Amino acid sequence: MADICRNIESPVIKLLDDCLLDIFQRLDSRIDRDSFGLTCRRWLLIQNTSRRSVQLYSSLFAQNKSSTLSQGSFNVNISAFHVYKLLTRFQQLTSLSLSGCTELPDSGLSQLQFFGSNLQSLNLDCCFEISDTGFSLVASGCSNLKSVSFYRCNITDIGLTAIAKSCLSLQAVNLSYCMNISDCGIRSLSQECRQLRCIIMSHCRLVTGCGFNGCSETLIHVEADSCKLEPDGISGLVSGGGLEYLNLSDLSWCIHGDGLARIGQGSAVNLRVLNLRMCRNATNEAIMMISKGCPVLQEWSLAFCHDISITGWVAIGWNCNNLEILHVNRCRNFCDRGLQSLRDGCKRLSKLHMNHCARVTNLAIESFKCRRGNVDISREEVSIFPRLNLSDGDG
Repeated sequence: MADICRNIESPVIKLLDDCLLDIFQRLDSRIDRDSFGLTCRRWLLIQNTSRRSVQLYSSLFAQNKSSTLSQGSFNVNISAFHVYKLLTRFQQLTSLSLSGCTELPDSGLSQLQFFGSNLQSLNLDCCFEISDTGFSLVASGCSNLKSVSFYRCNITDIGLTAIAKSCLSLQAVNLSYCMNISDCGIRSLSQECRQLRCIIMSHCRLVTGCGFNGCSETLIHVEADSCKLEPDGISGLVSGGGLEYLNLSDLSWCIHGDGLARIGQGSAVNLRVLNLRMCRNATNEAIMMISKGCPVLQEWSLAFCHDISITGWVAIGWNCNNLEILHVNRCRNFCDRGLQSLRDGCKRLSKLHMNHCARVTNLAIESFKCRRGNVDISREEVSIFPRLNLSDGDG
């Protein structure tokens, strides 16, 4: 590539744009790809139009980089001007990440009205200055979005509704810590975006879940930990019938009694992964309903679920025939009889996370191992299930 750059009379210079584009796309070396546009303006244009993914390095991003990197090279506050230059230069982007651009104003998104039609993935995590005005700009220019991440943004139901009505192809949405989102915005999203597959709304404490009533069967992944869910809202979450992954951890402060039993009332027959960690008020009745109503359940976290007694553990052993991984860390009422119920049932169990279960004796553990030597008993606490990464941008 360097030789071509030095020899301006090379026949390669005279190739048609389609040929040059094919050459550029076949370059394996990043150095060659970066130097391609140095040859002439025509080659620079081809390089620019070939760029599909951009991630800006903001000052917040720099704080998370390895200490071996030069912080000075990343410590830049991204302004509206930077985004304007970027979007006018790379007009065919399909993935854009502005994550951590904490001071970026609404005007920084104005060019998306003109150059956002190809975008399929947009990450605005921690863009604290973006308001509903900015999200409306996204809605007007990025109708083909499939994945968006608004973690800790100040988006409200107004902005979310605008996006839902314009971006009908949305499949994955991250609204974690979006404190101004309520059931109204969720309802717009679930009703307008009928291809929605994944929504993460952790710590959205205005959300009760009722906005999901009548959601599409395409919805397979929901993370609603630390939301203010109500029993009817849980019914709404599973109402589409296609749900495979559900995270409802840490609901003790709002869900009481048998509210969690709604999971097992017939609409969650495809559920494979269920996280009820720290749902301390989960009752035996709820556990029985779930164990019967979720026949293909493969992984279940009941860590810190202190109200489950022998009745609940017997129900799990008897009904959860496809269960492979179970978390019972720090369950105060998990005892020898509970372990025996799992030993005699749960025929596909391969991993049991059992840390700080004071009522389980070593004798019961050894008896379990003798009968079920293929089951790995872990005495260490682990985080359940990695979260989905909705950002496709790689810079």
